Amino acid sequence: AVVSTQSKQWYQRRVHGECSSLSFFVSIVNCILKMFAFASTNKLVLEKYLSLPQGSRVQATYIWIDGTGQGIRTKTKSLESKPTKVEDVPIWNYDGSSCYQAEGSNSDTYLHPVKIYPCPFRRGDNVLVLCEAYKYNQEPTLTNKRKACKEVMDKAKEFAPWFGIEQEYTLLDQDGHPFGWPKNGFPGPQGPYYCGVGANKVYGRDVVEAHYRCCLYAGIRISGT
Repeated sequence: AVVSTQSKQWYQRRVHGECSSLSFFVSIVNCILKMFAFASTNKLVLEKYLSLPQGSRVQATYIWIDGTGQGIRTKTKSLESKPTKVEDVPIWNYDGSSCYQAEGSNSDTYLHPVKIYPCPFRRGDNVLVLCEAYKYNQEPTLTNKRKACKEVMDKAKEFAPWFGIEQEYTLLDQDGHPFGWPKNGFPGPQGPYYCGVGANKVYGRDVVEAHYRCCLYAGIRISGT
């Protein structure tokens, strides 16, 4: 009887402990799901305001590469009229210390526009502005590789070099997991996915199609997908 009672107590403690662990895990998952739910917004509400007239002023979205060499940063400046050439877009500045490109004691970093495109997101006369980043002393930031590249290309421009660039990207869900992958495992091996067709082989094709059409709208000479 003593052994039976001890076994019963051990079993109850174990079940209670496992239930407590499970409850804790479930609560963590619920918190994460709520966080993602609160992070989402209703795009229909945004569209209502984006359709408002903006008068003669336009939004110029400055785009540059941050200090990681991979991250993209943007900020938007209001211009009094639509720019027709890149020289119409003024040099602007930002806090380089928040982008891994400067010390906090001297953080002014400058954006030099080098190319403008029609903006496929805001549309209308709004534009995207690709920029080079320069430090306070007018030296290029460490991740401003375009300046040196352009100097070389200008020296060889009579040769009219050709370039072929293939861009690949991976779509990630909000939890950092590859979009469309099973949450507790892996998809089948490569084979049916390359240039695949069908919802069971290609996930997020609407993103791919949107990207393609945005490039065409902006005048970027994309060759295909």
